[in-house]
Amino acid sequence: MTTSDKDGQGTAAEIVVVGSLHYDITVDAPDRPRKGETVTGRAWAPAFGGKGGNQAAAAQAQGVPTAMVGAVGDDDFGRRLLAGLDRAGVDRAAVAILPGTGSGMSVAIFDDDGDYGAVIVSGANLAIAPGQIPDARLGQARVLILQNEIPEAVNATVAARAKALGLTTILNAAPARPFATDLPDHVDILVVNAIEAEMLGGGAVASLADAATAAAALGARFGLAVVTAGGDGVAMAGPGADPVALPGLPVTVVSTHGAGDMFVGTLAGRLARGEPPADALRAANEAAARLVATPADERAAL
Repeated sequence: MTTSDKDGQGTAAEIVVVGSLHYDITVDAPDRPRKGETVTGRAWAPAFGGKGGNQAAAAQAQGVPTAMVGAVGDDDFGRRLLAGLDRAGVDRAAVAILPGTGSGMSVAIFDDDGDYGAVIVSGANLAIAPGQIPDARLGQARVLILQNEIPEAVNATVAARAKALGLTTILNAAPARPFATDLPDHVDILVVNAIEAEMLGGGAVASLADAATAAAALGARFGLAVVTAGGDGVAMAGPGADPVALPGLPVTVVSTHGAGDMFVGTLAGRLARGEPPADALRAANEAAARLVATPADERAAL
């Protein structure tokens, strides 16, 4: 295993993202295929992706120095992913380059309604080591972002270190899965969508009111919980915090792809800048709304 030589040992970052990097292939089609069906698509394009990479880029876009901890293969996809981090201005000194291992990738099919379905192949993301960023660098940050596209054991180890060092840890529990470690004990802010909230015990979410109820239930376990409910809006609640429920902003949806990652990265960036959680939530909600209304050819792509 080697690490990127970009910026030597890396620079001080206020946000550290430990997570996935995927080289995305996006397909534009009238609909997503059913089992056994072949659908004729209109176009395809490559894009920088992975929840970790997307969230790091979104956080850096808030003007907050952000470092990525992840892994890519020593292949063309990996080189393109590293270039994507460079373009976003994200410190990638703690991104491992793994010889003989394929980089993570995904295929996402977008339909005429702006929704999508995707398949990911984790590849190098399964080989991330929790010690890739030393305590000396991790301790300089204010916020740690984690997601569920890498092994939970890695998340749990890094989150425990971050808690001991005084960081605020945000877990975007996507995709949802049962917890097999003590990771929840080290999480300060949980961010989930409607499906993930229900899978984690927050109850069914079909409205903003449901999202508020789910946030209150999950906040009792995680300290502060944020539940997004698509176009209906987003709710936040937790012990000692004033509950917040923001309605969705009226926009014309072009594509929902990446909206959750934009939300999480923006939320983290605003929190790292010292903004109150309610203000950070509002900024994140607005950033996600702008993204879903932005045509794909105007988004950053590889």
